[in-house]
This record gives sequence, C-alpha cells and structure tokens, in this order.
Amino acid sequence: MGLINIQFALKDGQIYVLEVNPRASRTVPFVGKATGVPMAKIAAKVMAGRQLREFSLPDTSNHRHMSCKTPVFPFNKFTGVPVYLGPEMKSTGEVMGIGDTFGEAFAKAQLGAGFRLPLFGAAAISVNDADKATVIPIARELARLGFRLKATRGTAQALRAAGLEVGILHKVNEGRPHIADAIINGDIQLVINTPLGRESRYDEYAIGAAALQRNIPCLTTLSAAAAAVQAIEFIQKQPFSVHCLQELYENGQ
Repeated sequence: MGLINIQFALKDGQIYVLEVNPRASRTVPFVGKATGVPMAKIAAKVMAGRQLREFSLPDTSNHRHMSCKTPVFPFNKFTGVPVYLGPEMKSTGEVMGIGDTFGEAFAKAQLGAGFRLPLFGAAAISVNDADKATVIPIARELARLGFRLKATRGTAQALRAAGLEVGILHKVNEGRPHIADAIINGDIQLVINTPLGRESRYDEYAIGAAALQRNIPCLTTLSAAAAAVQAIEFIQKQPFSVHCLQELYENGQ
C-alpha cells in the first residue's frame, strides 16, 4: 500500500486506531527532495512492471545535509477560529528547510511557515506536570542563549528548583495581567506551552490566539521547543547557507 498516515488515541491505557490512510501526497515529494531520488516517477514505473533494481538507486545514508518539514496553518486568515490542534487535519500546506545542520534546517522551515524565531527577549513557559522535568534542560539552554525566563507558577517552581532564575506569570484564569496579556503587550518573544486535559484548554486557546496576533512562535511540544533552541543558537552564531537541490546532489551530499 505504500506510505500510510495513522492516527492513534490513548484512553485509560488502551490504544485505539482512529484512522489509517494510504497517503503519500505530501510525504513522497518531501522525501524525494530530501534524498534526490524521484520517488513518484520510480513508483509509477514499478507499478507499470519495471523492477526496482533497474533504477540504480543512490545510497542516501551519506548525505551531509539535514531536511525538515513544517506544517502551515491558516489560523491567521480566520479571526476567532480556535487555534488548538486535534486529530482532524487543519494544516493547509507544508514547507521544507534544508541546511548543513538540523538547527539551520528547522530555522529555514520556520521562516517558510511564516515564523521568524527570536534571537533575544523573554520566553514564556507553561507545561503540564509530565513535561516539567524534561523542559528544564530546554529552559537552561534558552537562558544560556540570553533569554529571560518567565513561567506560570507550577512550571516556575520546577525551573527554580533546578537553579534557574524565572519570573512568574499568571495563568489566564488566575487574574490579570496574565500570560496572554504579557504576549499581547509585547513582553514575550517565544512561547512554550504544552497543555494537557480539559482544564488547560481555555489557557491553550487564549495563549495561542495572543501569540498568533503578535506573530510569536508558540511551540506546543517539547520536541519542537528543543528544535527551536538549536535553530536559535545556529542563527545567533552564523548566517544561513544557500544551496539549490541540483547542487546538493551533484556534489554527492
């Protein structure tokens, strides 16, 4: 069947499969550009009877560049639409960044998606209990890169216990001024928010809407936050490299 898109749900320790789609419309072009192998052309010829071994496919394990794919969402074009994500498809496109390092590739992909990662300022952090330990090294790296740290109370306690200097931000339901106000007022340049459960849904919507209004990157997973740290460090230290795809593959990269 080829590449497939699977959606899982976890409830009460039981894993459920919501959907399985044999879909390759976005992944195949990305993989083809990332590796230099014309996947769609080869697949069509194989379906017509050709043998895969006839194509002398290159060894892609020696590529020195990194490729990153980022979804693009239409939230900034529809005022008032909830910006939180669920199992349904909400992205309207994808962009690709290629760089000599993962940090560079991620930074380019963010630029393509319409977000310019900040190089200084304040980072607002609000994560669920399960993420508090994991966010500490990310916050420490942001502080090392020169960012001021601000966090909601529970997250701030975890970061302070790890020896980090952190300012306190109110959650939206704790009274004003709260974290969304700080974003709208221009006091925040980067948001890391990993809500969990129904109680945090209102905060998630308010934070996401405020970040969208100010065009501030709002990262909702710690993997994205860690990638953003690598990207920011790259941008702070060196300029972007520029390569065309033909140049990358002609040089065997």
